[in-house]
Amino acid sequence: MGFSNLPLLWTAVLPVIVLLYYFFRRKYKDQYVSSTLLWNEVMQETKASPYLKHLQKNALLYLQLLALLLFVLALMNPFVTKTETAGDQMLWIVDTSATMLAGKGGTTTFDQHKEKMMDLAENLNGRPISIIATGEEPKTIVQKETDLSAIHRAIAKMEVTYEEEQLTKAIDMAHALIGDEAASIYLFTDSVERGELPIKSDNIQWIVKGTSDELENVAVTRFAATSHEDSSLALVQLKNQTKNDKALTLSILNAQKEILAEEELLLKAGEEVTKTYKNLPSSSILTASIDVEDDYKADNSMVALIGSGPSQIVVDQQMHSLVQKGFQALNEEVKIAPADQLQDVDDAIVVTNRTELLQGSKSPVVLIGRNDEKAEEINLQVDESEDALFSFSSLQEVYVSSIYPPFEDFATIATIGGKPFVQRSSKGDIVILTDIQSTDWPLHPSFPLFLWGIQNELTQGKTTLGAFFPNERRAVSLPSGEWTIYSSDNEYVSSLDGGSEFRAPMLPGSYTVRSNEEEKQFVVQLSSQEREIEEGRSFELGSVKQNREEEATKKPLLRWLLIPILLLLAIEWEVQRRRGFAN
Repeated sequence: MGFSNLPLLWTAVLPVIVLLYYFFRRKYKDQYVSSTLLWNEVMQETKASPYLKHLQKNALLYLQLLALLLFVLALMNPFVTKTETAGDQMLWIVDTSATMLAGKGGTTTFDQHKEKMMDLAENLNGRPISIIATGEEPKTIVQKETDLSAIHRAIAKMEVTYEEEQLTKAIDMAHALIGDEAASIYLFTDSVERGELPIKSDNIQWIVKGTSDELENVAVTRFAATSHEDSSLALVQLKNQTKNDKALTLSILNAQKEILAEEELLLKAGEEVTKTYKNLPSSSILTASIDVEDDYKADNSMVALIGSGPSQIVVDQQMHSLVQKGFQALNEEVKIAPADQLQDVDDAIVVTNRTELLQGSKSPVVLIGRNDEKAEEINLQVDESEDALFSFSSLQEVYVSSIYPPFEDFATIATIGGKPFVQRSSKGDIVILTDIQSTDWPLHPSFPLFLWGIQNELTQGKTTLGAFFPNERRAVSLPSGEWTIYSSDNEYVSSLDGGSEFRAPMLPGSYTVRSNEEEKQFVVQLSSQEREIEEGRSFELGSVKQNREEEATKKPLLRWLLIPILLLLAIEWEVQRRRGFAN
């Protein structure tokens, strides 16, 4: 601790003057009066407490002395010295993913980190700072900013974007901003492993600020629904991520928020359960919601669209019998047709290996294998992505012996050995670049679930846009013209032009995009990564080599002295008022 205005120590003479005033003020002699002698007995109780009597008599003196001493201390501007290990510049990476909304007592991890950032900003002492917000497209909030007020405003405006943190992209941007200079990088997140942080440079130190609380979470990890005749079928997956048993209420609601099904459940510690609900009343949108005591509410509900597209499935007669039986187990309306008749199929999902149908068919196509190319040997396992098609079916343990060449214009949603394995066309067709007999996929439980996911996706039809992640950018089939996005409560969200790139809203839920002639529904869902809370901690990694002395920041204590000074003045006023100002 030190004082930045030590020459003002001379003001300590002020309390000395007050003390001298009390020493040399006019004093009175005690004079006994006969008429008051009888009061001596009554006053014995007061005389039995001489210290209290002394304090009452000299309360004003002590209050004045204490207030003056604190005032003198404030004039000398005391501070505490705090050593900061820092480079030439400071950079903050702020996690804005949905899991930052977890927290105890109504205070989220994101709010706690914003308070820490405000405190750190006070100790910058003019040093430049850059702030990066994570996401699919990391954003630079401020860059080499030194104005404290601008930094405070930027911190106050930051908010959770519900996107995955995509930490690797934010780190790449941080290295681009830093260059070859020495720097301290603060990472404000909920959880990160040491191995995820690069320590290639000797001039970079990582200071990780993780969550300070042990959080509990029960999540709706997956939810999907499909129509069957005049009813709906829903599949819900729940996971208890805590170390304790949790009681909850699971509800299935329709588009009007009416409860279609409700069930009381008890999930054991770490348990994961899947519930199926059949013969639900028909609805365009279903919501799975749980009522449970936990520390993260964003993953307690999930919305699913029920498509209005083709429900019938037509399978090429030349396809492997496992494919035929797999779809027949899911849907009674499966037909087996010769290859030469598939071109004329309308209002049905076509399952084939004939690539020419991708262009010529009017119906959605599921292409398994290719009839126009030769497969090459690969002998590896599949690496899937976070695509919604794999919500219920993990392909990570699926072994594949050979694959076909990919389609150049199609989006890849699963790879194997770095090569495309599952693709999606711009109009929604699903392509699997192998023959079923070249894999052990049918032996895995994920095979029928994957087929069910394909059916569910392709039956969404023309009245829906499908499911998106928060703020996801994707090309969608919207006719040209002005379109407006509304929430489920019919509140305006944003506008866009048809034919341009579509960007989903930030908040999870159901939405409608409308033009003057038609409207389409879509949903925004958290990714599976944002539906799981991990235990985090704070730590430091690496060090900064500096040629100059280590910097010490000064944290002033003036504001902590002003409050007791004002309080003492108020008490002094009250004591003087009770005694009477004339005295």
